[in-house]
Amino acid sequence: MTTLFDPITEFRADHRKVRDGLLVLASAAETGDLETARKTLGAIDTLVGPHFRYEEESLYPALREFLGEYVDQLVAEHKGVIDTAKVAASLLSKPTLTKEEGSAVAKAARSLLVHVSNCDGLNILAERFSNEKLTSLGQKYQASRKAGVGLLKWADTIRAK
Repeated sequence: MTTLFDPITEFRADHRKVRDGLLVLASAAETGDLETARKTLGAIDTLVGPHFRYEEESLYPALREFLGEYVDQLVAEHKGVIDTAKVAASLLSKPTLTKEEGSAVAKAARSLLVHVSNCDGLNILAERFSNEKLTSLGQKYQASRKAGVGLLKWADTIRAK
């Protein structure tokens, strides 16, 4: 590949970071370690905002070539992820969590692992893009990261439009 910024490699790296973050978040929430849970959720929010933005604004439209209308289902999945993240953020904003609330955050984090795993599989299709398209996607991915808008802020402002 001739791109300086390889969107396939970066996409996979993001998924690994999110996977690991969700596992830490689930564990911290279950054990009542609110400081770690909050810090981890914040890191996930920071990482996933640019990632989702890139997906919805650039990658998913490009993938219509292979997936057709299924892309709409991927966008709909994002709404579910965003809603789940909002619930977790709301619970973690409380001064303390009950055991049940901690379990709810952990369950939410684990439920998002399925999306991460499924989404990572899109790379097998992205590998079919031309070098020119991959270069363009890489530039758009970089621009999304440079904008640096977290998931919840992006969902409520830019995505909502």
